[in-house]
Amino acid sequence: MEQSLNPERVIRSYLPQVIHMSLATVADGRPWVCEVHYAYDDELNLYFSSSMNSRHSQELERNPHVAGNIVTQHFLKQNVRCVSFEGTAERLDEIDESHPGYIAYAKRLDKGSQLVQVAKREGSARLYKIAVSDFYLADGLESNPPQKFHLPWGQAH
Repeated sequence: MEQSLNPERVIRSYLPQVIHMSLATVADGRPWVCEVHYAYDDELNLYFSSSMNSRHSQELERNPHVAGNIVTQHFLKQNVRCVSFEGTAERLDEIDESHPGYIAYAKRLDKGSQLVQVAKREGSARLYKIAVSDFYLADGLESNPPQKFHLPWGQAH
């Protein structure tokens, strides 16, 4: 069994490899999952852009609590690695080129000036920030046998 695996190190090395995440929202007791492209900053806040008319954006207005995962496709009998998270999402209405979310999203997804212009239009897409409270790592690549790790994040970082 691998005792020296550092979950934060693994998460930080894994995030650059995957461009999309599954995002779960809930409203009126009904869950919803969607796929979004994401970016992240040094504190591992997650950012995504989405239409204000999308179901998940509408649900975030009523309930900011989210969960999700970041994982590549796996095949049968292939070792698995998956990063899951819980946190709260916040719509960022006032951003400019100096905002950490803007910097992260523009660098990762090459959509800098477009992001600010779109965000200025009424009812258009907005950038959202997920403040992660907990990360979970399921690892079968470095851990033998596969293990699950819980990494409380939030206020501790």
